[in-house]
Amino acid sequence: MNWINSRSRGDVAVRARSHSAVGRRLRLGGVGLVVAALLSLVGCGSIEVALGLRTRLDKLPVTALSASLSPDPGLSPGKSGRLVITATTTDGKQWVTVGPGRGKVLFDSFTFDATVATVNKKGVVSLPADPRISETAMPHVRITAIGHPDITAELDIPVRYDVAFAAHFSGSAGSKGFDGLNGLDGSAGSDGSIDLTNPSAGGNGTDGSNGGDGGNGQPGQRGENVHVWVTLKAGVPPLLQVRAASSTHEQLFLVSPNGGTLTVDANGGAGGAGGSGGRGGRGGSGGSGFPPGLSGHDGLNGWDGHSGVGGAAGTITVSIDPQAQGFVDRLHFANRDGNGAPGPTPIVRSEAVSPIW
Repeated sequence: MNWINSRSRGDVAVRARSHSAVGRRLRLGGVGLVVAALLSLVGCGSIEVALGLRTRLDKLPVTALSASLSPDPGLSPGKSGRLVITATTTDGKQWVTVGPGRGKVLFDSFTFDATVATVNKKGVVSLPADPRISETAMPHVRITAIGHPDITAELDIPVRYDVAFAAHFSGSAGSKGFDGLNGLDGSAGSDGSIDLTNPSAGGNGTDGSNGGDGGNGQPGQRGENVHVWVTLKAGVPPLLQVRAASSTHEQLFLVSPNGGTLTVDANGGAGGAGGSGGRGGRGGSGGSGFPPGLSGHDGLNGWDGHSGVGGAAGTITVSIDPQAQGFVDRLHFANRDGNGAPGPTPIVRSEAVSPIW
């Protein structure tokens, strides 16, 4: 009897531990649901602030701000960088922004007033791709700490032209073909009887259907026919003024001969991959009985589709002013077809080119 009572008490203890574990899981699950609900209501930033993972500056005694741009203090037209902002408080402690600054301060602690450049809510500073916009004016960002309207930082952003620029006139790749549908599995045969006094044969399974063939990939688009004009813009230092244009669009560039380059591409797009053939359906199993039924045959797999044809290479024609002829090696060209074969050799002509703007 004591043995029985002991065993019963053990069962009760095990059940109690089990219920306790279930309760803990339910409580943890409830916490997860609460956190998810709070995130949806107030946003990730506010939750991170509440947990001490992130900080806002409106309640801190901020005395000064400083700012820089990462990964480089300057930007070229069409490129972006991210702000690193440091706030100093009355106790001398420094608070740095999230992101490349590896700090805790959220960017919604600031307002931004930018000229020439633009700044988004995550502190990303971008220059327009058109060099005419930033050619004669220094991009500038004014940063103000929310809650501290008198605490600001000013940041000039030098414009760089000694980088690798690219003008894109290549065709897009073809779309992938549709995958074939899988075949349907066959039905199992009906069961018979294995009773030796009254046997009956099992029914045969039906065959699986064949998989569908994959569709062929679409052809790649051809590269565009591009004309490039290059002239020298006098100044210190001098810059190459470039216009690259096709029948659909144009791009403008200022390129420093001292370290800058321009690559113009007019490649044909690659053909799209063929779709995969569908899997054949499984044959249905034979029913049990005496004798047992035969299983159905598996369906055949569909054929894979063919890859699309690569697009033809575009053509590139260059008109370069004699004053800029000495910097022709700063220009690079790429015009292969969608299969990788070289296209027509770019034509480079030395001829007078007026100022482009």
